[in-house]
Amino acid sequence: MVEATIDRQQEPIIELKGISKSFGNNIILDGVDLNIYRGEALVIIGPSGTGKSTILRIIAGLLPADAGEIYIKGQKRTGLIEDGDDPLGISMVFQQAALFDSLTVEENVGFSLYQHSRLSSHKIRDIVEEKLVMVGLGGTGSLYPSELSGGMRKRVSFARAVMSNPEDPKNNPEVILYDEPTAGLDPIASTVIEDLVRQLQCAEDVCGTYVMVSHQDSTIRRTADRVIFLYGGKIQWSGNIEEIDTTDNPLVRQFFSASTKGPIRVID
Repeated sequence: MVEATIDRQQEPIIELKGISKSFGNNIILDGVDLNIYRGEALVIIGPSGTGKSTILRIIAGLLPADAGEIYIKGQKRTGLIEDGDDPLGISMVFQQAALFDSLTVEENVGFSLYQHSRLSSHKIRDIVEEKLVMVGLGGTGSLYPSELSGGMRKRVSFARAVMSNPEDPKNNPEVILYDEPTAGLDPIASTVIEDLVRQLQCAEDVCGTYVMVSHQDSTIRRTADRVIFLYGGKIQWSGNIEEIDTTDNPLVRQFFSASTKGPIRVID
């Protein structure tokens, strides 16, 4: 496991202050404070329906908070991602890969460059192939998503997430948000994805910071340096990966033991 050395005396690159979010009468997040530091591998855990994916979407600028403030590199964000440029690039890997079925792998991975850059098609294809090689899928650009396994589709979504534009490096991704990247995969395919997450963190010219949501024990243990436990709209526990097995926190102990008895309410 890669152990990043995080200097928490430095200013966080992403800071959430008092973030709250409700859907109807259901309070999902209730005044959440969270700092994310450069080079960090942070995994958010907790029972289903506790707002983990909601936090990712708020960080990504895809969903507005009802209350609270978000700072990106010390700069307060106003509105959503389309309302202005953040001072660092943030990309997101969605749980279901979210590929366009009617587009080839190459067109999916290079979508943002085809739509928003002045690069030639030849140059874009070269960049796409470079990213596909990085995720172990070199030579698959002409295939369609329907021709790929679930694990391969996940890797295509990773390649898309780390796409860079040599014409506009300030918007290249510095942070990746992973929403359940191993969901629905068999144990071997999950291991491939877990290894890839760590490899991308260490790769040259690829963002070295990520925030992940996961339920899977192996994924949490193999990809996290720091873990936070979200429940009842608040962060109930934070610790490093080794502390999972030593903490007395009853929520964490119940979660990892998969016990139906404890403070986590079991939903039938």
